[in-house]
Amino acid sequence: MTSATLTIDLRALVRNWRALDALSTGETGAVVKANGYGLGADVVGRALAKVGVRRFFVATALEGTALRDTLGAGPDIFVFSGHMHGDTDAIRAGILTPMLNSVDQMLRHVEALPGHPFGIQLDTGMNRLGMEPSEWFAVRDIAIAQGPALIVSHLACADDADHPMNAHQLETFQAMTDGLDIPRSLAATGGTLLGQAYHFDMTRPGVGLYGGMPFAKALPVVSLDLPIIQVRDVVPGETVGYGNSWVAERDSRIATVSGGYADGLIRAMGANATLYAEDTPCPVVGRVSMDLITADITDLGEVPDSLQLLGKHQTVETVATAAGTIGYEILTSLGHRYHRSIIE
Repeated sequence: MTSATLTIDLRALVRNWRALDALSTGETGAVVKANGYGLGADVVGRALAKVGVRRFFVATALEGTALRDTLGAGPDIFVFSGHMHGDTDAIRAGILTPMLNSVDQMLRHVEALPGHPFGIQLDTGMNRLGMEPSEWFAVRDIAIAQGPALIVSHLACADDADHPMNAHQLETFQAMTDGLDIPRSLAATGGTLLGQAYHFDMTRPGVGLYGGMPFAKALPVVSLDLPIIQVRDVVPGETVGYGNSWVAERDSRIATVSGGYADGLIRAMGANATLYAEDTPCPVVGRVSMDLITADITDLGEVPDSLQLLGKHQTVETVATAAGTIGYEILTSLGHRYHRSIIE
């Protein structure tokens, strides 16, 4: 097979959700935006719904309608971008719950879809999405009279447990919402790990479900095996790849594998990355190109059929560090040319 194989372990995904769910006494939802963090929102959504998840979060109405087609009626699907121009039909048809981010969105929603469920998103200091305190307090009584299903905010620095922004946002969220008889949610994965004060009525983990930080105890959910297309011998002084960026210092065997930045394997990881043949590391040599990566397999006794990038030796965070990025980007960049194998 020429295509690389991306294996998605739904058992690990479910165990990660259960582990995060066990940390709080409230409800635990699941964030499945960006096509389930690159793993397939349909596959991920079905697995989580099967174990009892009833509240899902997506970024856009389009993502929401696709997820509704997968899950059918029943689970709540919340849309972080709220009610945008042109979203009305999708929100109605998909029975979606937009998280309204502004007075304009609130007016659009109640005028276009009177009586349709909605939530409110508040800005507690991240300055990204949601109503700021002054805006919220100006319309709070009107908004509450409409019966929002949920009030949320988002932590900017939850990955750093000691960051003072966490306590500041918690205090702001409490000041904006205390005394309201409406379910509240502040914590994604990082916030869930900060402790009970941040949990409120519902947590909504995202990246931790898929094996990413800051959930250090997460089980790895993905593995990626890249088939070897060709092996060649090079002698000292010969170069490999674009720009002659790697020069052999010894007699070497170089394997060319199927996979590159067109498959979401970020070019910047280059020579910082390592592939594995079982337990033996095989350093990447030369540049990551569009469809191909070259690795030094000189120390292998036999040439395997494939080399592994993600798996038991390397998590998405390891690969992210090699590329100078974060695990989120590695996951959500995983391409569409892979043969996808699902473990249930």
